Amino acid sequence: MPKPKAVTSIHAFAHTQAEFKTASGKSGQFFSLPKLAESHPNVARMPVSMRIVLESVLRNCDGKKVTAEHVEQLANWKPVADRVDEIPFVVARVVLQDFTGVPLLADLAAMRNVAASLGKNPKTIEPLVPVDLVVDHSVMIDHYGTKKALDLNMKLEFERNRERYEFMKWGMQAFDTFGVVPPGFGIVHQVNLEYLARGVHKTRDGVYYPDSLVGTDSHTTMINGIGVVAWGVGGIEAEAGMLGQPVYFLTPDVVGFELTGQLREGVTATDLVLTVTEILRKHKVVGKFVEFFGEGTASLSLPDRATIGNMAPEYGATMGFFPVDEKTVEYFKGTGRSKAEIEAFEAYWKAQGMFGIPKKGELDYTSVVTLDLGTVAPSLAGPKRPQDRIEITHLSSKFGELFSKPVAENGFNQPADKLGKTFKTESGLEIRNGDVLIAAITSCTNTSNPGVLLAAGLLAKKAVEAGLKVQPHIKTSLAPGSRIVTEYLEKAGLLPYLEKLGFNVAAYGCTTCIGNAGDLTPELNKLIQDNDLVCAAVLSGNRNFEARIHPNLKANFLASPPLVVAYAIAGNVTRDLMTEPVGVGRKGKPVYLGDIWPTSDEIYALMKYAMNAKAFKENYDKVAKKPGKLWDAIKGVKGQVYNWPKSTYIAQPPFFEGFTMEPRQLVSGVKGAKVMALFGDSITTDHISPAGSFKETTPAGKFLTENGVQKADFNSYGARRGNHDVMMRGTFANVRVKNLMLPAREDGSRVEGGFTLKNGEQTTIYDAAMAYIAEGTPTVVFAGEEYGTGSSRDWAAKGTQLLGIKAVVAKSFERIHRSNLIGMGVLPLQFKPGDSWESLGLTGAETIDIKLADDIRPQGDAWMTITRADGTTQAVTLTLRIDTAIEVDYYKHGGILPFVLRQLLAA
Repeated sequence: MPKPKAVTSIHAFAHTQAEFKTASGKSGQFFSLPKLAESHPNVARMPVSMRIVLESVLRNCDGKKVTAEHVEQLANWKPVADRVDEIPFVVARVVLQDFTGVPLLADLAAMRNVAASLGKNPKTIEPLVPVDLVVDHSVMIDHYGTKKALDLNMKLEFERNRERYEFMKWGMQAFDTFGVVPPGFGIVHQVNLEYLARGVHKTRDGVYYPDSLVGTDSHTTMINGIGVVAWGVGGIEAEAGMLGQPVYFLTPDVVGFELTGQLREGVTATDLVLTVTEILRKHKVVGKFVEFFGEGTASLSLPDRATIGNMAPEYGATMGFFPVDEKTVEYFKGTGRSKAEIEAFEAYWKAQGMFGIPKKGELDYTSVVTLDLGTVAPSLAGPKRPQDRIEITHLSSKFGELFSKPVAENGFNQPADKLGKTFKTESGLEIRNGDVLIAAITSCTNTSNPGVLLAAGLLAKKAVEAGLKVQPHIKTSLAPGSRIVTEYLEKAGLLPYLEKLGFNVAAYGCTTCIGNAGDLTPELNKLIQDNDLVCAAVLSGNRNFEARIHPNLKANFLASPPLVVAYAIAGNVTRDLMTEPVGVGRKGKPVYLGDIWPTSDEIYALMKYAMNAKAFKENYDKVAKKPGKLWDAIKGVKGQVYNWPKSTYIAQPPFFEGFTMEPRQLVSGVKGAKVMALFGDSITTDHISPAGSFKETTPAGKFLTENGVQKADFNSYGARRGNHDVMMRGTFANVRVKNLMLPAREDGSRVEGGFTLKNGEQTTIYDAAMAYIAEGTPTVVFAGEEYGTGSSRDWAAKGTQLLGIKAVVAKSFERIHRSNLIGMGVLPLQFKPGDSWESLGLTGAETIDIKLADDIRPQGDAWMTITRADGTTQAVTLTLRIDTAIEVDYYKHGGILPFVLRQLLAA
């Protein structure tokens, strides 16, 4: 693709700068899209989300990184066209959660070490846009079901993570634009909605512009619910964005999603988002924007919109966007934003001609999907993927069906007669397949939505009054998205009823959904493992991939908070809650779901407690003024360059070892590689780089034990992401991942865990990788569809690189992981339609050569030669999934981080 031409004028579109006035008569400057539309009529009918991106390109047109040609290309966007142009999108800010934020901070610190070693000013490495890190992923549910659970879990969190938090404190004083929201305030996405998002920003010279961001969590898209263009990226991309590099992406298709009608009585926002996820997965929206419009969209509350935006990664889209309207303004008022901010926000969007939910036919979309809200039914999703929706009336039969189905068909491969059998622990506790052992009101998707949380509280109230209980062996927890949730549940008088059922507040953060559920009791773990039981978790989350929730729970179902409470009472997913009682109440009376399900009027009557501007302001004022004694007690080292004290949590990353200002000549492809793994479809970033706990017998566990760390202090892979020695040992170490190089057992089952074959012998992937590196032998990985689906986990790419894997060849890639692989200098390659490693008859014993063109072009061809054990060869053409011109540059530099570092140091 030809590179855009440079512009010599100060601003090629200066004539589009205009003035707007607020309701109070104050004026502000802005770059006017209506003015641009006078010469570019397409603009007026562009989707709102694309116009917001266009505004950034227009405003940042400097003739260098953003040129007049970029503006012209985007202003002439057509709904249906070949997508070959890349957009340089300059974001207003960056948001991090701590699992990805800590390794990102470690990379920045290592860049400062490089700058200092080359005699440069370390302050050359400085975020050029505001960066907020919200500590929300580090708390675990060790304690639950008591009023002391929150305090006990937080104390453990600070004990385990002291070294990480000291490192954050160093970052706060070393970088001018780096702020931290300490532990205990809530989940990053809800804190972003309620506090960090300002609506519009203003430059020093008075030019207003829309809020926009990238975040190091795939569910950053929750902020799409308030009209903010944002999505999740890997920490690698976020780092480049922080350091002045635009976020580059191919001009997208925009799918319009028209909502009509209204939700029926008893149907929740969770049911709606699970339905939307199922529909859009089938529509294939990976890499596309989804924009909601129509009268049904206008009727949705702001939290309901945010719930749908949140799960964009689950339906595969880059964004699930909702334009700004009166409900957005009301949300800003209710969450304590200032009058001046709100006036500027409303006036800006009206001046841009983008205020209000578009009606049918007003804008041009690539394609349109329609859903009548009245057709949505109460649902769950699972047992292994969020897009596998099951109407509640079918859950019992579906579980029974999957129980005996082969693993290849999403089943559990168990004999049918085992389903109803009872198994006893040593203490006499009776457990059956399908028993719910974890019931968690958790995750960003639902704990930001007062409607479903009040519904859970009302259901708990009715259940307690009817005499229902939750069995004590079920691990119940309530982890609100922010402290505001606890406040309104208390004011509504509902928290005591949740507590009577064991749903005490256990944390403010991302818990069960990220794998921080904490452990089950030893006797339950032993019973499950000894008898290969298929037990369940029910959670109000967005992720339920294998082994993510708990290594020993194979069936994980996503559900609304009230359904989580209901299934905790029922105790088993084989009970049909539409026809059977939820439980037996007082005097042996059966109690049905309809008896305790709250009405919409009952929920609405309590909504007044959820939007209290004063409460929001008082809560978030404490971030800077009174973050808490535990956080105040953390002391970090001082100085502009980090001294890397000995730690098993934080270590100087190896990515800049041997750094030179000129990139080394890269081999154009891969030669003489061995196969590390053959994977099937839907290999997630959890499979590649798990976030949860690990055993002493794993390579990571052995490393920590050798370094004097006790098993009780292992913490999790997620918390250890600041230490590459732990993380490279944890790569491909998920206990459920199946490397199909290993032969099937006699019963057809597969070996699970991070293993491979080297010279015909089974060994861990880590040990094989170290042996191959010592030999100087590169390795490759083969996979099926949707490789890298799931969380925006940069360590899935970093770990792959550190294991010496030079290329991944798959049938398709998820967006974020594909770009992360390039960001770490690993080649993503895609089979041509009809080809797969299975169709090529690969066993893993082959030697692989991959050749690239001398002049690498985005999405061009690459050529793979397979040499089999008998010496025969086969040539296969692949598609190079380096999608844009800038990604070619990243690859030639060995990754995005050395590319950006060279730019900064040269300047």
